[in-house]
Amino acid sequence: MTEPQRAAAVRWQNARIARIEPRTGRIKSFFFALPHPFVHRAGQHVDLRLSAPDGYQAVRSYSIASPPGMRGEIELAIDRLDDGEVSPFFHDVAQVGDEIELRGPLGGHFVWSVEDGGPLFLVGGGSGLVPLMAMIRHRREAGADTPALLLLSARSWDDLLYRDELLEFDRQGEGFALVLVLTREPPRRAGDYGRRIDAALISEVLARMPAPPKHVFVCGANPFVNAAADGAVAAGLPAEAIRTERYGT
Repeated sequence: MTEPQRAAAVRWQNARIARIEPRTGRIKSFFFALPHPFVHRAGQHVDLRLSAPDGYQAVRSYSIASPPGMRGEIELAIDRLDDGEVSPFFHDVAQVGDEIELRGPLGGHFVWSVEDGGPLFLVGGGSGLVPLMAMIRHRREAGADTPALLLLSARSWDDLLYRDELLEFDRQGEGFALVLVLTREPPRRAGDYGRRIDAALISEVLARMPAPPKHVFVCGANPFVNAAADGAVAAGLPAEAIRTERYGT
C-alpha cells in the first residue's frame, strides 16, 4: 500500500446505505455506496463511527464481505449483538439513504489474494465467515482453480450465513468444497457434522483436501477461534501457516 493509499484508508468518509438485505435471523447485509471508492484486499475490514448529539462516539470494525473487484460499493454483514452499542442501531434504526462515517480499508495480516496460491483451508464460525466469504468470492471472480475448503460452523441450518450461495459454489465444484458443522441440529447433508469443531473433526476434513493447505484462515468468536486453531495445530498443520481473526474482543 502506497503512502497516499494509507492516508486515504484512515480518512473518514460519509458512506450512504444503498440497500439492506436480511441474511439470517440475526445478520443483515448493509451495502454502502462510497463517495471516495477504494480498492481492498479480501479479508480486510473498515471502521464505522456513530456520533450522538451529545458528542459521544462509538467505533466498531466490520470485515468486508464483497470481493476486491466490487468498486464504489462494499458489503458489510452485521450480526446483531443485544448488548452492543452499534449493531442494534443498524438492525433497528438505520435505513436506506442514511449516511454513516466509514474509513478503510484496514488490516494487512488476515488477507489473501489469488496470487498467494493454495491450497486454502478456511474455518469460520457464525459471522466469522464474512472475511472468508470475501476470499471465496475473490477466488471465484478471478477464475482461479486454487483448491479451497471451507469448514463453516453455526448453531442451526437457518443460522448459516450465505448458505444458499455457498451451497451453489459447492455444487459447482471447480476446486471449492464446503463442509458444514451444526452445533444444535443434526446435519442435513452427507459429509457434514452435528457437533462442535475439534482436532479429530479437523483431521477428518483435512483428509478430503488434495494436498496439505498452504494457507489457513480461522475467524469467529474468541472461544471458537481458540478451539479451531488449537485443533488445526493438533491435526498437524504448522502454526506459522495459521492466521486468526477474533470477533467480540
